[in-house]
Amino acid sequence: MNKALGVLGMAMRARKLNTGDAVLEDVRNKKAKIVIIALDASENTKKKITDKCTFYNVEYCFIESGDDLTRAIGKHNCKIVSVLDQGFAKLLKQSLKG
Repeated sequence: MNKALGVLGMAMRARKLNTGDAVLEDVRNKKAKIVIIALDASENTKKKITDKCTFYNVEYCFIESGDDLTRAIGKHNCKIVSVLDQGFAKLLKQSLKG
């Protein structure tokens, strides 16, 4: 998990990551390579994001808490992020699996 959070931090510093309402736009415009959702996000947020990702065929996964996301990327109260770079998305998937 720590490696995945490190990858998110690198993606943020490289400006290849969006948060909040921009995530829905990234999914609609097919810019998002993968979407990360905190398990402690509201049920409405989780449903809205997973439905959009499913409709637009964008991969998504869940992470334990928004606090982890917040610490990893340095933004206050973050619950959802979209990764915009294929390389970072691939690294993230690998680090979440193993």
